[in-house]
Amino acid sequence: MTFYQQLLENNKAWVEEKLSQDADFFENLAKGQQPAVLWIGCSDSRVPAEKVTGVEPGEMFVHRNIANVVVHTDMNVLSVLDYAINVLKVKYIIVCGHYGCGGVQGALLDKPIGLIDNWLRHIKDVKKRHEAELAECKDDTERLNKLVELNVQAQVANIRNTSLWQDANANEEAPVIHGWVHNLKTGLIKELC
Repeated sequence: MTFYQQLLENNKAWVEEKLSQDADFFENLAKGQQPAVLWIGCSDSRVPAEKVTGVEPGEMFVHRNIANVVVHTDMNVLSVLDYAINVLKVKYIIVCGHYGCGGVQGALLDKPIGLIDNWLRHIKDVKKRHEAELAECKDDTERLNKLVELNVQAQVANIRNTSLWQDANANEEAPVIHGWVHNLKTGLIKELC
């Protein structure tokens, strides 16, 4: 059996498991979603939002991109924010980075990778703003981890600076924004801001 075929078999097994626990699970799921959380995370396959937080389908609205970046010119992330804030009325927005992030490492090393260099420019700007702080790190691992954290904090600030969040805040309907970092080596989440 190929890996592709295994995915389809896994799906069937998951459906059977869910139905054995709750015969109406999929009927109820199909009625709509009311997630309390918007998760903005990295595309890295090792950080699946629902798995690391232990939530079920329908409990979290998820947007992922390389290095969990929120850019004011990215219509994709802005559309997700708009829908989450104004339609779903989420209570929380979580920006979750992770230690060992390849995107952040690419920005830190500043070596040409390809088209992604344009995307990483945003993280390179964070790096430039915090050069002195990063220079104080004792080694490359600490420096990378620090830039991961600084990137998450910058993306939280970027959300707060969107007109979407500011309008919701003016109406006292803004979701609370949190910055997290997932540690791949321990599986634990660290709350930053």
